[in-house]
Amino acid sequence: MTDTILIADDHPLFRQALALAVQRVLPNAQLREAGTLSAAAHAAVEADDLRLILLDLKMPGAVGYSGIALLHAERPSVPILVVSSADGTSAAEEARAFGAIGFLRKDSDLADIEAAIRDALGGKAATGSGEREAQIDTIRHDVANLTPTQLKVLLAVLDGQLNKQIAHSLGITEATVKAHMTAIMRKLDVSNRTQAALVARSLGLDLQH
Repeated sequence: MTDTILIADDHPLFRQALALAVQRVLPNAQLREAGTLSAAAHAAVEADDLRLILLDLKMPGAVGYSGIALLHAERPSVPILVVSSADGTSAAEEARAFGAIGFLRKDSDLADIEAAIRDALGGKAATGSGEREAQIDTIRHDVANLTPTQLKVLLAVLDGQLNKQIAHSLGITEATVKAHMTAIMRKLDVSNRTQAALVARSLGLDLQH
């Protein structure tokens, strides 16, 4: 079975650059490309032989680290390598906390990207020079372990949507939305949707990168 690599980035030229890096590391890989988070999630679900996801943090449908959380929830066993223009070690640590195996800046040399892809395929976490390993916070762990639908509901709450609006956009009933919110609040150890939103916001889910 041919290995599949998913490249999720809204810039076609950068997708081409990542595709080149992948082909130099894994020449026989089948490449899937996505320009939005929803398309990436759909591709991740459909690819049975998915080996690696290359993900840009800032793309249509994503806020902050929600792309990592959603794709990790969809395919928890598939490593996610973030390639982003976000600055600082905090972004790298947050990315790993939400389920990414590694983090690279978009201005990294092609050789560095190839090395990170090779490490990720081998299950080795990619860490930049001088960066300390972040100890995963319990709350971040809880957010990362929400189901894909629960994450979509939480992101909709962050967007200020009411249960009726969330139900319509996700194609589920209001009762199901309420059930998901109950599960979310239990997992995050909060008592209402406002507190759940504050927890998510404090972890960077509504920050643009």
